[in-house]
Amino acid sequence: MLSESIHSLVDMGNELLLLYGLRRADRRPDHDHPLGYGREVYFWSFVVAVLIFTLGACLSIYEGIQHILDPEPMDNVVANYLVLLAAAVFEGGSWLLTLHKFKGRKRLADLPDEVLDSKDPPTFIVLLEDTAALLGIAAAFAGIWLSQHFNEPAWDGVGSIVIGVILAATAAVLGQETKGLLIGERARQDVLDSILTEATSLEGVVGANGVLTLHLAPHQILAALSVEFEDHLNTPQIEALVIEMETRLHTLHPEIVALFIKPQTAGRFHDVLHKQRTDAAEKR
Repeated sequence: MLSESIHSLVDMGNELLLLYGLRRADRRPDHDHPLGYGREVYFWSFVVAVLIFTLGACLSIYEGIQHILDPEPMDNVVANYLVLLAAAVFEGGSWLLTLHKFKGRKRLADLPDEVLDSKDPPTFIVLLEDTAALLGIAAAFAGIWLSQHFNEPAWDGVGSIVIGVILAATAAVLGQETKGLLIGERARQDVLDSILTEATSLEGVVGANGVLTLHLAPHQILAALSVEFEDHLNTPQIEALVIEMETRLHTLHPEIVALFIKPQTAGRFHDVLHKQRTDAAEKR
């Protein structure tokens, strides 16, 4: 029960941190941060993952080991069961609401991939925390029941260790995902394909060589597009095409907050790309 209490307190603190991060991320761009503060969401999400591990998992495992080494009989078993039942009702309601929001029309089998591909940490963090909470409640219930059934208080300590392992696994997944977003992840493949398709649809464009994207926040994307224009076009005509391309792409994808279009031949684009990959391989 102490481990579940620690877990609940950590969850409450984490959600406050996520709200703080969302508020900070909404600040407008300024001189020192011309692309805004959107990545604060990723920073505070990573802090949440660290706290789940350090405060939640480590303390739960420590408490479990202590209880196994020095077991004590449990008092007020009925009260413990009632508290766990109430927690299961509240956590279950939160889990269902978050699952409905995150799942949308997707299948349940697709949810693990959705978590890995998601660019919105607060949403999947709450879902994973609620899932871990329900599993933790089940582990606490099993620990209490086994302690009473076998008259062996050490089982309660085993339940605490299981809760700690659940939290550690949750923290590992969250840490891995938020670290990738904090470092910088590209947009989804369907967004990349849409940008390239729209760019090549304009008359006067020979082809779109490639696009580099970076998520600045869940709904903010920076994009750099390499485009080859027809040779006979003069500078004003290319500028007009660039403006038209920007207008269309911003309309199609409002999440693109910064767009850079570079006139470049396909050969030059691939030469630069090849050189970058060669330099990276030599450094390794």
